[in-house]
Amino acid sequence: MSKDYKTVLNEASDEFVEKRSRFIGYVKPVSTEAEATEFIGQIRSRHWDARHNVYAYSLREGNIKRYSDDGEPSGTAGMPVLDVIVKNEIYDVCVVVTRYFGGVLLGTGGLVRAYSQGSKIALEAGKIIMMRSCLICGARCNYNQYGKVSSLIMETGGVIDDTVYESDVSLRFHIKPELLPVLNKRLADATAGEIQAEADGEDYFISDNE
Repeated sequence: MSKDYKTVLNEASDEFVEKRSRFIGYVKPVSTEAEATEFIGQIRSRHWDARHNVYAYSLREGNIKRYSDDGEPSGTAGMPVLDVIVKNEIYDVCVVVTRYFGGVLLGTGGLVRAYSQGSKIALEAGKIIMMRSCLICGARCNYNQYGKVSSLIMETGGVIDDTVYESDVSLRFHIKPELLPVLNKRLADATAGEIQAEADGEDYFISDNE
């Protein structure tokens, strides 16, 4: 599994006005080019009357990065939007910055600053989060052990996702890979070696520390 990564939590938008031009920054978490293209199409349809709908996206799968100036001078729009994404090391995200021209030319430097700002406020509105690679684990115990086992899982940094109460108790939780051996030692010490957690999968979860 690849390393931890940053993305955005929600689809969101924010806007500002620069020398009478209105800039609206939109962001959405995406995982494929098809999802990014669909989002870009939605914004273009919504703002069909805007002068420009500049976009950029970055995907983990294949390390794909794309951008478009959408009619702005080359290098003044799409690349600045992408630069903000790349410098913040954000993945699986698409940003569209819509511009309604206000009649005042911004110049090359002004455009770069405005589109960078549009990208920045969009990402902030979407809430940047860290996705951690975690092991998905299971543990079984009797009812007398349940309180201690569940406490140890949480104290060691695990997050309990599901608990099933039958003849005994089955817990499902996720935890950072490096913490599973620590947890199993603590479980063994607390239960005279009776309880051990086993990993049977892995996935990404929002880090509780971000």
